[in-house]
Amino acid sequence: MSDKTDFLGLVLRGMAMGAADVVPGVSGGTIAFITGIYDRLLNSLRSFSPTLLLLLKNEGIGACWKKVDGNFLVCVFGGILISILSFAHLISYLLAEFPVLIWSFFFGLILVSGLHMVRQVSQYSITGGILFVLAAVAAYMIGTLTPASLDPTPLMLFFAGSIAICAMILPGISGSFLLLLMGLYATVLQAVKTLDLVVLTIFASGCVVGLLSFSHVLSWLLRKHRDLALSLLTGLMMGALGKVWPWKQTLETRVNSSGEEVPFLEMNVSPFNYESLTGEPAFFLPGLLLMGAAIVMFLAIEWFGKRR
Repeated sequence: MSDKTDFLGLVLRGMAMGAADVVPGVSGGTIAFITGIYDRLLNSLRSFSPTLLLLLKNEGIGACWKKVDGNFLVCVFGGILISILSFAHLISYLLAEFPVLIWSFFFGLILVSGLHMVRQVSQYSITGGILFVLAAVAAYMIGTLTPASLDPTPLMLFFAGSIAICAMILPGISGSFLLLLMGLYATVLQAVKTLDLVVLTIFASGCVVGLLSFSHVLSWLLRKHRDLALSLLTGLMMGALGKVWPWKQTLETRVNSSGEEVPFLEMNVSPFNYESLTGEPAFFLPGLLLMGAAIVMFLAIEWFGKRR
């Protein structure tokens, strides 16, 4: 990072990750991969190890800050925090009022980013193909699971944080959706909206533990078996398309923490049957246009990144 533009660019990337992490079905890891900071993020997180204490003792804070790429982490996670605190209400509102249009945009974004990841594989193999298929099936099946309802005890919140954050840095697996499966999404989202520091502190502690431990595993895979890891991650992303399909019929509803009735169990349907099944307008053409806009936006970001 050499100037204010670099700092701002990283903050904006972090904000995009934060906005994605709020949405059940969209992964912040997907956005990190799209915007070209995925490897750097994993390497930075991997730097947190016991050897860092030795470096602190021998060379001081400055060396540790450089080792963990501190400026980068502050910008990205600052952007994530800003986005989560700012967009929690907005994302909830848009998903409630314009679900087809919002999911159409995310569908196009994930589709084109998956194709982008396929192009990053330098050498295709049968093993990579098998991993791709298995990961896609696993991600799709996770998306069809029926949400449970766990008590938001301190231990459960800590555990949920450690699990959700691992998913948040995996392209294709949504940490928010895993929270929804555990029945804790509404609890955490409400804590963000009301700034419930007790719940947020416990949840964040779990996130820190999960993030620092899992990042080592994922970073090692990308360094030692990059093509296989990319095949696996691409499969996860493609399998997630079933969860973000815009046209869904609600089979069951639930009452959220605000007393509002929201979808609980949904089924993907054809856009041509959507209006007759749900009584809501299908917005087929606007949905396709938003998918196209997401694809164009991604290609523009990719082109701009190559130019820089």
